[in-house]
Amino acid sequence: MMRSMFLATVSAAALGGCTGSSLPPVEPVEQVDLDRFMGDWYVIAAIPTSIEKESYNAVETYRREDERTIDTTFTFRKGGFDGERKEYNPTGFVRDDPSNAIWGMQFIWPIKADYRIAYLDDDYNVTVIARNKRDYVWIMARTPEIPDTDYAALIEFVERIGYDTTLIRKVPQRWPDES
Repeated sequence: MMRSMFLATVSAAALGGCTGSSLPPVEPVEQVDLDRFMGDWYVIAAIPTSIEKESYNAVETYRREDERTIDTTFTFRKGGFDGERKEYNPTGFVRDDPSNAIWGMQFIWPIKADYRIAYLDDDYNVTVIARNKRDYVWIMARTPEIPDTDYAALIEFVERIGYDTTLIRKVPQRWPDES
């Protein structure tokens, strides 16, 4: 978020995968340069899965394993900035070519949860990860904070693609000054 996506997402995807939706599929971005997309993404806000409802300092990190496989590490502190550190390591599988914008995110074999890069700015600094079911969404950035105007525009985008934005939780981010 989808940042994000975890065991609960897999369970929800498995249980709800056959249900229909009156909404059209979430349109992914036209093209993702996978090498530019790799690295750390701070989870700014999300409609969270059950395991990330109390997340603080949430970060999703991507690393290419091969041409179409993405090693993913999702870390956060549970319940507060000093809470227990949690880590999950799903694998992303790029499903579409040539856009690279639709992945299957696998937490448990053989289920690959829907993961769509629905928004990505030109500088690869902000992204929105969505799902066709509109059950989870992740707004992520390369920095732990984004300007309020950018955040508001991303919330409007998420609403336009069919999400209930009242369910979005802003993820607390506080990092030591590294200067």
